[in-house]
Amino acid sequence: MISTAMDPALLEHARAAKGFMPDDEGLLLFRRALQQLPTGPALEVGTYCGKSAIYLGAAAREVDGTVFTVDHHRGSEENQAGWEHHDTSVVDPEFGLMDTLPTFRKNIARAGLEDQVIAVIGKSLPVARHWQTPLSLLFIDGGHGEEPARNDYAAWVPKIQSGGLLVIHDVFPDPADGGRPPYEQIYLPALASGDFTEVEALGSMRVLQKS
Repeated sequence: MISTAMDPALLEHARAAKGFMPDDEGLLLFRRALQQLPTGPALEVGTYCGKSAIYLGAAAREVDGTVFTVDHHRGSEENQAGWEHHDTSVVDPEFGLMDTLPTFRKNIARAGLEDQVIAVIGKSLPVARHWQTPLSLLFIDGGHGEEPARNDYAAWVPKIQSGGLLVIHDVFPDPADGGRPPYEQIYLPALASGDFTEVEALGSMRVLQKS
């Protein structure tokens, strides 16, 4: 029988992983992935250290599904030196560049999700150009600048299958709450396209379903 509650051990792994997602938003990902994965794979854009991938992977383990994560693992704009979310513990000393891949791999291995979560190492646009498999769920949590957000929308949203979900993180309608690009470059264009209906909002997470 499929459990609709996340495995407590996996929840602890998710909580322990570096990242910026509160429990309630992570559990939304788990719940929605549980619903969608029987109809096709899920894909997240923006992996960082794997926190959200554990929530998605926990659902995949319940329903024998697959989650792909796309990231170059060099960090988004807001993760670079001098920015608020820079973390020196994930900087490669040889190259002086961020490298979150080793941390991600350890987190997924510790959670026992290597069969469910498949890392695609590369920049979003080149990967998207060659991606052909329809997605049951697309989770966009990549670069939060205007251009990265706009590019992720244009490159990946057309790959969502009919009835599939677009899940967007860090959507802030009020500028006082946070950065605007996920709201302006992903959320609003998706609604304006007429192809999507909003079906859930929680914190900064928005869930839209494709008609």
